[in-house]
Amino acid sequence: MKIDIHTHILPEKLPNWAEKFGLSGLIQLEHHQPGCARMMRDGKLFREIQSNSWDPVVRMEECSQQQVDMQVLSIVPIMFSYWAKPEQTLAISQFLNDHIAEVVGRYPDRFIGLGTIPMNHSGMAVTELERCREIGLVGVEIGSNIEGKNLNSREFFPIYEAAEGLGLCLFVHPWNMMGASEMSEYWLPWLVGMPAEGSRAICSMIFGGVFDKFPKLRIAFAHGGGNFAGSLGRIEHGFRVRPDLCAIHNTVNPREYLGHFWVDSLVHDSRQLHYILESFGEDRVMLGTDYPFPLGEANPGELIASAELSLTTKDKLLYQSALEWTGLSEEILGR
Repeated sequence: MKIDIHTHILPEKLPNWAEKFGLSGLIQLEHHQPGCARMMRDGKLFREIQSNSWDPVVRMEECSQQQVDMQVLSIVPIMFSYWAKPEQTLAISQFLNDHIAEVVGRYPDRFIGLGTIPMNHSGMAVTELERCREIGLVGVEIGSNIEGKNLNSREFFPIYEAAEGLGLCLFVHPWNMMGASEMSEYWLPWLVGMPAEGSRAICSMIFGGVFDKFPKLRIAFAHGGGNFAGSLGRIEHGFRVRPDLCAIHNTVNPREYLGHFWVDSLVHDSRQLHYILESFGEDRVMLGTDYPFPLGEANPGELIASAELSLTTKDKLLYQSALEWTGLSEEILGR
C-alpha cells in the first residue's frame, strides 16, 4: 500500500484573476497543444506542465503504473496568492478548494484533499477552514512564510487553534524562498532556498511555542523538513549558549520536539533518508514525491523500497503514518 502525501494539482481552466482583480503576480494557463499548457505569470512563462497536472484520469493511470494507491492533493504553492487583498485570496482559495473537493468526491478511493486558505487574514482563513471540512477536505497546505512573516506570528494562532479544533492537518510547503533575488541563477532558490525554508518554518514554530500551544495540531513539513535535521546540532547549541536570543518565547530544547511533527521522505538520498528516520522517528516520515514536478521522486517509493529497512518500518513510511497525519482510518483504503 502506498499513499503519496505530497502531490500538486491545478484545475484545467483558471479564471483570469489578473484581469478581474487588476492584480499582477497571478497565474493564468495557456493550453497550446493537447496535453500541454503553460503557467503564465504577468505574460512570462513560469512553468510548462502536462495533463497529469490537471487531469485526474491521467493521474490515476500513472499512479496505477507506479503502484501508488492514493494521492493527497494540494495546490501548486504559487497559487497561495498571499500578496493579494484578503478577499481576493479568499476567492482564489474557494475556487481551488472546490476543485480539489470535486476531484476527491469523484474518486474517493484514489484521492485525499488538502485545501488552501487566505493566511493574510485570520478571520477569513478560519471561515474557509471550516468550509474545507464541510466539503470533505482533511486539512490545508500553507506556505513556509506568509509574505515574509514567520509561522510563529501571533496573528496565525487563531488559524492553528481552529485547525486543531476541527481536526484538520497542516502541510507546510516552502515558498517565497529567502534570498531568491540574490541567487537567481542555477535554480538556486529551489536547490538552496527551499531546504532553508523548511528549517525556517520548523524553527519558527518551535521557538515561537506553536507546538506547545497547539499540541494536538497535526503538522507535516515538505521535502524532509528541509535543512532542519542536518542543522539541529547547531540549532540546539544556539539555544543553549544564547537563550537571550533563542529562548524568548519557549524555554524547551528544540531537540525535544522531534516526534511532534511529520516530514515527507523527499530527500533524494538513502543516507539522508536514514538520517531523518533516526532524527524524527520512523513513525513521523511519510512517502512524498512532489508529483508531477521534476524535483520530485520519479518512481514513487523507490528510495524507501531500496533502503535497508524492516517491512514494518516501510509500511509506516508508505501509508500508516499518512493515515495518522490525515486523521483517516485504514477503512479508507477499502472504499
